Amino acid sequence: MLLPFDFQTEPYLILDLSATNPDLVPDQRAGRLPLDLTDTARFSDYVFGQLQAAGARVGVGGYNEHRVIYRRSPHFQQQAEPREIHLGIDFWAEAGTPVFAPLDGIVHSFRDNDNFGDYGPTIILEHREVVLPAFGRKPLYSLYGHLTRASLNGLYDGKPIRAGEKIAEIGTYPENGDWPPHLHFQLMTDMLGLRGDFPGVCTEADRAKFLALCPNPNLLLGINGL
Repeated sequence: MLLPFDFQTEPYLILDLSATNPDLVPDQRAGRLPLDLTDTARFSDYVFGQLQAAGARVGVGGYNEHRVIYRRSPHFQQQAEPREIHLGIDFWAEAGTPVFAPLDGIVHSFRDNDNFGDYGPTIILEHREVVLPAFGRKPLYSLYGHLTRASLNGLYDGKPIRAGEKIAEIGTYPENGDWPPHLHFQLMTDMLGLRGDFPGVCTEADRAKFLALCPNPNLLLGINGL
């Protein structure tokens, strides 16, 4: 269990945050302006309004999605080509929602990545070799981003973590990197020497490289429709 939702029995909404979502791009013919994603309060109202309309407590999705939402932050525009390919699954849910470790492991590293649009408080766990379809048996790391700052209290590198143990809570903005409350959950087979951080979004040119390092988390979670 990653979050306190039963994705087999409870309704959830698959959120589209790509350029195919008409709410996020301008339409000159209709005279429609896109949602102002730099206004986190309005962005949050939009996300949770979509959930309420769908009768769902949680929104999910985003793995390998080419998104427009990263244009809101200079953090993703620091290269000649912007980073817009999402490498994890997002779970949009109320701030304070508990987060549980889906596998046994240890704390690899943690950090407050405190930039507008960044992860905010982040925890990375290291797991023993895990078998995933199409990836075989490999070392595995899992990343949890956009947490509360209090989630980092009491952590230390190497701290043992048991599957099902509460490890964090979803943070509110602005402490969570200034996003509508959600959990960014990502898997990596190689940390590339990084600690407390790992790209959660890449460029189109680097898409194949990072997808080879970042398995679809739904191989572990098994949520229908993702």
